[in-house]
Amino acid sequence: MAGGAASISQGSSDNRANPTCTVCSSPTYSRNASNDNFMQIIHSEALMRGLNALRCSEKLFDVTLIVEGRMFKAHRVVLAACSDYFCAMFTDAMREAHQSEIQLNGINAHGMELLLEYVYTSKLELDRNNVQDVLSVSTHVQMKAAIDACSHFLESQIDLDNCVAITALADLYSLEPLKKKAYRYMCSRMDEFAQTPDLLNLTLDQFEHILACNYPVDCSEQRVLEIVLEYCLKSNLKPELTRRLFDKIQFHQISDSALMTFTTKWRTQLESEPNSNSISFAYYRILNDEMIKQEMGKLRLTESYADDLRSTEVLTNTRGMELALVKIGGFETNGLTNRISCYLPSKGKWESLTVIPHIEQCNYGTAVLGNDLYVVGGSYDVCLKEYIHPFGFRYCPAKNKWKTIAPIQADRCRFSLNAMGGNFLYAVGGVCELNENDGGAEFWAQDMAVSNCERYDANADRWEYLPALAENRSQHAGVVLGDQLYISGGIDRHIVLPTLWRFDTKSSKWHRLCSMPTPRADHVLIVFDGRIYAFGGWYEDPVTEMRVLADAVDVYDVATDEWLTESRNPMPKYYTGVAAVKRKVYFIGGLLSTATINRATSAVQCYDLDTKQWSFSSEWEYPKEVWESTCAALYVPRERDNVKYYWDDV
Repeated sequence: MAGGAASISQGSSDNRANPTCTVCSSPTYSRNASNDNFMQIIHSEALMRGLNALRCSEKLFDVTLIVEGRMFKAHRVVLAACSDYFCAMFTDAMREAHQSEIQLNGINAHGMELLLEYVYTSKLELDRNNVQDVLSVSTHVQMKAAIDACSHFLESQIDLDNCVAITALADLYSLEPLKKKAYRYMCSRMDEFAQTPDLLNLTLDQFEHILACNYPVDCSEQRVLEIVLEYCLKSNLKPELTRRLFDKIQFHQISDSALMTFTTKWRTQLESEPNSNSISFAYYRILNDEMIKQEMGKLRLTESYADDLRSTEVLTNTRGMELALVKIGGFETNGLTNRISCYLPSKGKWESLTVIPHIEQCNYGTAVLGNDLYVVGGSYDVCLKEYIHPFGFRYCPAKNKWKTIAPIQADRCRFSLNAMGGNFLYAVGGVCELNENDGGAEFWAQDMAVSNCERYDANADRWEYLPALAENRSQHAGVVLGDQLYISGGIDRHIVLPTLWRFDTKSSKWHRLCSMPTPRADHVLIVFDGRIYAFGGWYEDPVTEMRVLADAVDVYDVATDEWLTESRNPMPKYYTGVAAVKRKVYFIGGLLSTATINRATSAVQCYDLDTKQWSFSSEWEYPKEVWESTCAALYVPRERDNVKYYWDDV
């Protein structure tokens, strides 16, 4: 390994870490509130400087370490304090405890030199040329802090050229976090990694682990099968070993037609290989064995397989990914939050997923496009004044990375944001302010007769204006069905609307449809089996002018342009987060309204779209009271580093 360097130090010598008196430059002291004891904050640093000064002046040495013929003088007490190995050597009844010279075999002199420098100064200069030497010595003498430093350095250096070598080091020194990082890296770049010579440098156990570790991959399962075949052919594996790899292929993610095409493509190449007899036998046994074909046929009838087929619309491969219910921002017990959390059914717990990279905000638009989560616009408060902003962010759960996207042209909040196909977002209405760059003065949408609309092209990272909706509205709902965008309800000049509109993306025209049975604001539209469901929200009683919770589940039939009421929510709430996961609709938190007060809740309701039954999902219950959050269904990795459970905060 060559190139790259890092300086790793325990503690710091700057004044921020070790404050001093600004008047006399004397050390700062802290006082224990429970007694009259004082502690000099920089005493430990002074002690380290003193010990290193003794080493540099060669005073009070009481032991010499001999490594590869080189002699290193040191103090037993310093070595014992930093190393479990030396502590045992000098304090137990071992013969080395009384020897002035100790021979250390099987370690590197250069590594020992760097490690001793670290012991006396807390500074460890690591680069690709010396990290293995330091790791070898620190492992031998059981110096955990130095081992961790080497492991973290290697994690930061992983690339396509060294990932296999780093995996070997992680295996050799039992560095599990480093090994996971290296395997995750290879999986996330499997297509590119498979084109490097290092693919054949993997041992069979390593390659089998890659296929079994269930980390997300960047290519289709058909491509994974192709990579396995290449590895088997070029490595000349025996049939029984080949089968170990083929058993890890997720054949249910490959369609029958694609599998047939793939088999035909590879038949000629397999038969032309010198070792085709053994490899072909293993390959055809897997693809053509009647029992396996029957098992695959049965698997295709299961709900799990149906979910995998639907997931291919947004994911290249479902390896290591699971469809999760995601809660985005909103208000929690301690106030407004930008935190995003997720619930994976396989784990049965709410986890912290990520945080929106912006000042704490609300009233933004959210949408899932190609399994990336978009958060656009919104508002935030400064000194009780609301500020609307145009900024947008894109989150990739597979990489756990945020990316800034082009700002929307009209600053807006309380609008609808919906994804269409694999490339477009549609933003409609809301409370808007046109930017001066768009040639207009600032305006509020409530003072306009129309709703401003924009479309975002994810490939071009660009927003463009669309024909405006004839009605002005905010706090409305939107949903996409095919290439049509539907907008319902909302508020216009404090009037709650019942109207439903459809935007034809081919003709770029708006069409007014049959109005909802009841006006709604702050509600959600969900598409299921070609019909549009309206959930939640509120309207105003025409007599009392008081807000009334909408408890009806109204369903719109696209073919007949008619609404019908399918069910009623036994416990409707204000500002609840709503999302559909598979064939169930979940309602997260919200405000329970009584005659005198609104009370926040952490309860999760569930509506089964097949049975039309309502239930409370106690196992899905959110660990904190929450309201005004948005929700979505998003595929997230099953295994993530540094996962934090929400229960840890409660």
